[in-house]
Amino acid sequence: MRDILVTLIVLVGCIYTLKRPYIGILLWSWLSYMNPHRLCFGFAYNAPFAQITAIVLLGSMLLSGEPKKFPFNPITFFWIIFVLFMGITTFFAYFPDIAALHYNRVIKIQLVVFLTLMLINDIDKLNKLIWIIVLSIGYYSVKGGLFTLLSGGAFRVWGPAGSYIEENNSLAVAVLMVIPLMIYLYQINDKKWIKRGLLAAIIFSLFNVLGSQSRGALIAIIAVGAFYWIKSQSKMVSGIVMAILAMSLLAFMPDSWYQRMDTINNYEQDSSAMGRINAWIYAYNAANDNLLGMGFESWSKETFALYAPNPKNVHAAHSIYFSVLGDHGWIGLFLYLLIYFMTWRKLTNIIKKTSKNEELKQIHNLAKMLQVAFIAYFTGGIFLSLSYFDLPWHLISIVIIISPLAVANRSLTTERIVERVNLKRWDTP
Repeated sequence: MRDILVTLIVLVGCIYTLKRPYIGILLWSWLSYMNPHRLCFGFAYNAPFAQITAIVLLGSMLLSGEPKKFPFNPITFFWIIFVLFMGITTFFAYFPDIAALHYNRVIKIQLVVFLTLMLINDIDKLNKLIWIIVLSIGYYSVKGGLFTLLSGGAFRVWGPAGSYIEENNSLAVAVLMVIPLMIYLYQINDKKWIKRGLLAAIIFSLFNVLGSQSRGALIAIIAVGAFYWIKSQSKMVSGIVMAILAMSLLAFMPDSWYQRMDTINNYEQDSSAMGRINAWIYAYNAANDNLLGMGFESWSKETFALYAPNPKNVHAAHSIYFSVLGDHGWIGLFLYLLIYFMTWRKLTNIIKKTSKNEELKQIHNLAKMLQVAFIAYFTGGIFLSLSYFDLPWHLISIVIIISPLAVANRSLTTERIVERVNLKRWDTP
């Protein structure tokens, strides 16, 4: 039954994509973030729904007469350079065949995100995309939160199989990135049942983060909470609410959770932490010795024997920064950080420009929540490999999308002010 339902949804979505290409972006995002086919038990489990959707989307764009313009700016310029540079490092990778398979996956993600920049061109379409992201990852965050409550927090929460967020640590950070988007949707909706549903989803999602038993997520949630409090307008109220919520969450967790979190202070005695440090040193040494890095999927016994302090302790990077450093060298890391630096600067400018304009309040709130989401990614990403995950790149695309919308709305507001002034002039006797 599930297989048929998911297949029908994809089929109907592809039909609508032929008429309205942006529907393909929404459909692909649902398939990518929620992985609904992984919830099936039959033929749909391994069906290439995302590839089919991407093919239909590209065909629809070629046939559609809708205006499509790629926003070329400093962020997208270096973004394209980074994607092309990853292709170069793949060609010279230590394991080129395996690296090519990973690069193929990355290219598919980047292509759809670039198409997002072209097709999601107004606030209504953008809000639909945000809803798809929230509902897709929110399914696992709410489900995991309920599981944590019912199990007393004694077991870890995992994400969809075969996805970037399958691991408990990755799911926790992805959930932390989505919670600010939930808050944004809560702010822009007037219907009480939607607001109550989002509020419940936020609370369950916080339980999910703790239920993941991820030490990196604990650090990230502290950073996110501190940043959100600093940016809040009513620090007294928000501080009290956050303190009560934090005490309620922490009081619920079992002793085993506290014992695991306490290993942060004694990381020298933790094999997982020492494995990460060994992998980070490997990435540093490999980047110093190879201008283009080692390429994708280089974390192996052969390469660790060359550059790791402990060649027998082969470990994944578990860091967005060291992952890029090991894969693409110092040049790749520079491009990666530059993209996010410029994105953060762009967000800061949008927040400043929209802070005193009531008609731009929606964009202002979204920009602030995007900053909170990026804080979750920057801090939680220190301890896990999500460098190529769709969500942070989609968030960058959202920043680029709202930038001209803010300018356009600001101009429209000015025209309305002029109209009102002129009307008053004509009405004045």
